Amino acid sequence: MSGVFYFVHHGSWHLALVIFVASILVPILKILILLFLLISIQLKLTWRPLDRTRLYRIIEVIGRWSMVDIFVITIMTALIKLGGLASFDAGPAALFFTAVVVITMFAAMGFDPRLIWDCIEDNHDAR
Repeated sequence: MSGVFYFVHHGSWHLALVIFVASILVPILKILILLFLLISIQLKLTWRPLDRTRLYRIIEVIGRWSMVDIFVITIMTALIKLGGLASFDAGPAALFFTAVVVITMFAAMGFDPRLIWDCIEDNHDAR
């Protein structure tokens, strides 16, 4: 968030918005959507299975692109340290951000979207 605040303070609203969406909003939304999908399966909800499947597909596609943030951090750290004009340090938050990205990627890959449809089939068979 400090990077977002820095760019807002210096008048670069558009850059702050991109950083906020890519680095903060997308990972939080990924976690919340995965939690929603897991809870809906656990509760055997039959509510809008097609939309829940679409949510899963979106999360799966976004997961791969989240790694771009990590690559940008490592490249910027290397380039700015070589330049000597400014100081840039990724800090310990980069490790935690990387962990969140990797864990959510594994969670999305390990999720079976057929589970969304299983409870619908079970309800249909019970009739």
